Amino acid sequence: MVVIPKVRNTYCPHCKKHTEHKVEQTKNKTMGSAHPQSWGKRAQKRHLSGYGNHGRYSMPPIGRRRLFGRKTSKKVDLRYQCKVCNKLHIAGDSWRAKKVEFK
Repeated sequence: MVVIPKVRNTYCPHCKKHTEHKVEQTKNKTMGSAHPQSWGKRAQKRHLSGYGNHGRYSMPPIGRRRLFGRKTSKKVDLRYQCKVCNKLHIAGDSWRAKKVEFK
């Protein structure tokens, strides 16, 4: 669990100076809502999903099939809202965490 302060003094690209910012986390969107125009590739995969064995002799065990290559946590998406100009800007770098708490 990562503990982050609710208010942080950081650079505002709109004011072009260091000001106090309110920190908030946005909800991670699904692939469909984040990229609504990119449905073609997924539709193509859905169509081909039942054909052939995809280069395998037989299916691997159910645990390996579900969890192989999966990430167990999502990247933290933080937004900073300037208290002077009330503009939002996103954090430059993000990291992976299962749970984020604001203090």
